[in-house]
Amino acid sequence: MPALANRPGRTGLHLSRPVATALTLAATALAFALFNEQQLVHGVLYRLAAHDPRSAAINFGALAIQGGLLFAAIAWLPRRWFGIVIALAALSAAIVMGYQQVLHDRLDTASLAWMIGERREANAALATFAVPIVIAGTQWLVAIIAILAARRLTIGFRHRAIAPLASIVLVVAFAFAHMPARALGYDTVGSERALYVFGARLILAEPPPARAKVDLAPESATKLRHIVWLVDESIAHDAYARLVAPSLAPYAPIDFGEAASIANCSAPSNVALRAGVDVANVSSATDLRATPSIWGYARRAGYKTTLIDGQVTGAPQNLLFDPERALIDDYRPAADGLDTDRDIARTINRQITRPGKSFTYAVLEGAHFQYRDHYPSDALPADAPLTAQYDAAVGYSKRDFFRTLFAGVDRDAVAIFYTSDHGQNVQDRVPPHCSTAPVRAEYSVPLVALLPHDAAAALSGTKPTGHDHSQIFPTTLWLMGYPRGAVEARYDHLLDRPTKRYVTFGRAVVPTSAGDAVDVSASPRFPGR
Repeated sequence: MPALANRPGRTGLHLSRPVATALTLAATALAFALFNEQQLVHGVLYRLAAHDPRSAAINFGALAIQGGLLFAAIAWLPRRWFGIVIALAALSAAIVMGYQQVLHDRLDTASLAWMIGERREANAALATFAVPIVIAGTQWLVAIIAILAARRLTIGFRHRAIAPLASIVLVVAFAFAHMPARALGYDTVGSERALYVFGARLILAEPPPARAKVDLAPESATKLRHIVWLVDESIAHDAYARLVAPSLAPYAPIDFGEAASIANCSAPSNVALRAGVDVANVSSATDLRATPSIWGYARRAGYKTTLIDGQVTGAPQNLLFDPERALIDDYRPAADGLDTDRDIARTINRQITRPGKSFTYAVLEGAHFQYRDHYPSDALPADAPLTAQYDAAVGYSKRDFFRTLFAGVDRDAVAIFYTSDHGQNVQDRVPPHCSTAPVRAEYSVPLVALLPHDAAAALSGTKPTGHDHSQIFPTTLWLMGYPRGAVEARYDHLLDRPTKRYVTFGRAVVPTSAGDAVDVSASPRFPGR
C-alpha cells in the first residue's frame, strides 16, 4: 500500500501534480455532471437541438463556472469549510436530483413553490416513484464518492493552508456562482445550490397583492340559498363515467361530458378555479392572486363562504395566501382517513339544509396516488394491477357519497357543481399527472351540475363537448344574480355553450417575484398530447 506523501506538490498517492490535477478534474466533472444531468440536457443539448447555439453556450459556460468553483472548493478549502460546504451542497443536490429524475425537468422557483405546496404527498411520491428516486440516489452516491476521491487526490494542494480571507472569498464565490448567467438573463443554477437559491427567492418574494374589489353587483334576486363546488381529487372522466355516474343518476344531473381541467396539477388547478380566468385575454403577465376570486363575488352577493379541505389537517394548501384567506368566513381542514369524503358529504348536508345563504368550496380526498391508500387493505390483493387499484380507490371514495349529500335537501334551493382538479394517466412507471409532457388523460375530468329546475332548464340541452373548468366560475356568478353579459365578457361562456378556448396553467401558476411570467397556454383544441 503506498505511503502518504506530505511534500508540497504531491498527492497522498504519490501522483505527480499534473496527474493528480487531471484525475481531480475528471472526478469533479463526473460529480458535477451527475448532479446536473437535467441542467446539461435541457440547457445545453436541447438548446443545440433547437438550433440555439448562443443559449447553449451561455448555459454551458455558466455550468462550467459552477463546476470550476466546485473543483476549487474541493482542492483548497480547509477541512472544516469543505465539510460544511459539501454537506450543504449534497443536501441540495439530493432533493433537486430526486425531483428532476422523476419529472425529467429542471427545478426552478415556481417548481419549488409547487413542491412545498404538495409536500403532503411526499410519502405517496416516494412509494410511487421508487425506481427513479433510487436511480437519483445512486447517481447522488456516485457523485459524493467522486467528490471525496477528488478531495483525497488533492491532499498535496493544501500543504499550506490558504488564508481565512481566501476561504471566505471562495465560499462566497461558490454560493453565488450562478450570478454571471443571471446577469445575462439566464437562470442556470446547479443542483448543489438550487435548493437555497430558489428557497431564498421564495422567502424574499414580495407579499401577494391585495385582492381586487368586486365591481359588479347582482342585478337580480335569486332563490338559491346554497351553492357548492365539489372539487374531487384525481378523478378522470372515464373513471367517473364507469364508477361514479351511476350513483349520481337518480339526482337528475346535467352532465357536460368530458371537460378539460385548467391544469394537470392540483395546486394550479385549484388556484385558477378559485380565481376565475379571463380566457380570452389571459397571458403570461396574468396574476391570479389579484382577481376578486369566487369568495369576493360570493360575499358581495350575500353568501357566507366556506372552504372544506379533505386533504389536510392544518393550514390551507394549494397556494391559498393571506389576502384570499381573509375572504373565507369558515375554513375547515377535514382529512380523516378512508371515510373523509363521506364525512364531508355529511358536513355539507348539514350546511345546505340550514337557513341562510352559503357558498362552499369542498376539496375532496378522492383517489390520489398511491391508490391503495384510498380503499381498505383487504379490498384487493397487494399485487393487483394499477388500473384495478385506481378503480377501487375511485369507487370507495364515492361510495354512498351523493346519497349522504342529498338526504333531505330542498333541491330548488341548492346548486352543486362536481368536477375533479385534474385527470389521471393510469399507467405503470409514469407520472399520473403533473407531468412535463402531459397527455390528454391528465386533463380529462367530469363536469356535472345539479341545479334547481329553472336553472337546469336554462343550461340543459347543450352538447356534452367543448367544456372547460373555466366555465364553472361565470356560471356560478350568473346563478348568484350577476349579469350574464358582464360575467361572460370578463371570464368565459356559461356552461350552455362551449368554452371560448381551452386555457391551461403549469406549475408556475402565479408569479413568485415582480416581473415573473406565469406558465399558461391557450388553444382551441382540448389540451394534452
